[in-house]
Amino acid sequence: MKKPNNKFAWSVTVGEKGQIVIPKPAREIFDIKPGDTLVLLGDKKRGIAIPPKFMLENFAHAIFETQEREKIE
Repeated sequence: MKKPNNKFAWSVTVGEKGQIVIPKPAREIFDIKPGDTLVLLGDKKRGIAIPPKFMLENFAHAIFETQEREKIE
């Protein structure tokens, strides 16, 4: 089976304190640096996701843009 482009999978181990280490290739691909804040999203049926930083920034921008349009109308 051929690996789909731009799709990745890594395994991590959860430590005693509930911590995980993000593998180096994942940190490099998604430009995750020490001190970055990540958002952890969860759905009981679908699992856990850690979206890239730019997705959260785009989402927040869309929220504020909508609020500004509502003030004008």
